[in-house]
Amino acid sequence: MHTIRVDTPSAKYDVITGSGLLGTLAPRIVRVAGKLPRRVFVLTSPEIWALWGDVFLKSFSDPPITLFLAPGEKHKTMQSVEKLLRQMITAGGDRGSLLIAFGGGIVGDVGGFLAAIFMRGIRYVQVPTTFLAQVDSSVGGKTGVNLPEGKNLVGSFHHPVAVLADIDVLGTLPDRELRAGLMESIKAGIIRDRSLVRFMEENSDEVLDRDSRALEKVIAASIRMKAGVVNRDERENGLRMILNLGHTVGHAIEQATRYKVLLHGEAVGWGMIASLYVAHRRKSITGAQAARLENLIHLYGPLPTLKLRAPKLIAATGGDKKNVDGVRRFVLPVGIGDAGVIEDLTSAELHAAVSYMLSQAKEPRA
Repeated sequence: MHTIRVDTPSAKYDVITGSGLLGTLAPRIVRVAGKLPRRVFVLTSPEIWALWGDVFLKSFSDPPITLFLAPGEKHKTMQSVEKLLRQMITAGGDRGSLLIAFGGGIVGDVGGFLAAIFMRGIRYVQVPTTFLAQVDSSVGGKTGVNLPEGKNLVGSFHHPVAVLADIDVLGTLPDRELRAGLMESIKAGIIRDRSLVRFMEENSDEVLDRDSRALEKVIAASIRMKAGVVNRDERENGLRMILNLGHTVGHAIEQATRYKVLLHGEAVGWGMIASLYVAHRRKSITGAQAARLENLIHLYGPLPTLKLRAPKLIAATGGDKKNVDGVRRFVLPVGIGDAGVIEDLTSAELHAAVSYMLSQAKEPRA
């Protein structure tokens, strides 16, 4: 069991990761939130609930009111949010209610946003069920939904009162989703933790075989890295932007393929390869470092092939939330274990990086 503290100016809470958490949820929530209120809601997906609903309910004397969100980015919309808000009103929700987001990153993002805006804000708990959600999206208070023009363009900062990440639920996670989630851990290592990069290189078989000790180490290191960054820059005014390594191009890939081709982590994997190309060209990393990190990304692949044209993909980067007043912000690694944000990326550099990435993405890697 690992406990990692998030300590920001507006919120302080623990991220707990380990085995056996799901069956003891109610008493754990009571410890951080006090007596359970009259109305407790759980937002989840039908698939997760079918697999883990019985274990989830085990520790509750009064079962929470269940709200369902269909899987997929196409349901991460304002329309879904309005539907869920109305269900909460109909069920008697009020300002004292508590929401539990029980699912992957989409459930966590939507659940956090629901909690942020229902009755101008209620408390919520994150119980992430995918590797990606456990190491990244459940931590830090970012919530939101998509618009047709781009990903996560509507949202707010609203921290949970706790994050409870049970490693046991990863046992039913499909291999593709596990590998996609591991891209966020690779990102964590590249931008802030050289030892995590080395561990993932040397222990890939154990990690991919779901060895519990290996997974716990990777998950805890990833969470610790993100919590450390969030503690220093809660509102993404500076340092926190480095957490978006690979996300400018990654989000553009998702938008250009209408969220139907790649999982989020897979898109970030390709986006990191584009960022590594720019970093190598700018000499913030060496050729050997770029090759080493690309090999690590592919080691935890395979990344799906892409059939996109560079101009379409570059146009989709225009909706990146990091862009301010027309300035294109882009995250680059600085060596291994550090990163920075540049504001002078040229159109020619972006085109070259995207073209390089797409040349790799045309055929499956041998």
